[in-house]
Amino acid sequence: MSAKKTNESKAEKNFENIGEALTTSEQFLEKNQKSILIGLLIVIVAVGVFLAYHYLYKGPLNEKAQTAIFKGERYFQDGRDSLALYGNGNDFIGFESIISQYKGTKTADLARAYAGISYNRMGNNEKALEHLNKFKGGDLLITPAITGAVGDVYMNMGQTDKAISNFLKAAKKADDEMLSPMYYKKAGEAYLSISNYDKAIETFSQIKDTYINSPEAQEADKFIQQAELLKGAK
Repeated sequence: MSAKKTNESKAEKNFENIGEALTTSEQFLEKNQKSILIGLLIVIVAVGVFLAYHYLYKGPLNEKAQTAIFKGERYFQDGRDSLALYGNGNDFIGFESIISQYKGTKTADLARAYAGISYNRMGNNEKALEHLNKFKGGDLLITPAITGAVGDVYMNMGQTDKAISNFLKAAKKADDEMLSPMYYKKAGEAYLSISNYDKAIETFSQIKDTYINSPEAQEADKFIQQAELLKGAK
């Protein structure tokens, strides 16, 4: 058999295989046409519902929430925590109401952060933790700050180990020349408060070596010397 005939034979077989595959696919489509159409319809409806929820409901809701929270942020910055939390009875409804009325929005999540810190400043540790632990976040600066705020609450409650854990977590999350040394300093001071002088020295040495231009690094030697003196006096 010549090479030409061999090639023609192979080509015919390939066409036959392709034809069989197409026939099988057509049979499958005919047999499952109803199920496929239902599946496609479900996907289309799901996408439509998602887009409608996002653009027609959640987007406008978040815009309303942003307007609602504006005055509360001013109260928060001024340290008027009761007004920030519960509103002024006039043109501001308070963080608590924003959280419930605009649930699911980024602004409601931010209101949780504000509320948690406000409760902490008012000495209500339980309510502070309730809000701070529910904060979802995502922002590179706010999320570490809230983790650090949880540490502050645990310090107020006398739960130093949990406080240290959160301070260290906040410092690592921040990964920032300004925020990280601040939270490492809080951890170092917490170690000092429970007489864990070795960890205090280690933490302040880390600040000194890693964040050399930070204000915390400038005073690190003072804390290291304090820890060494207290360790020697034991």
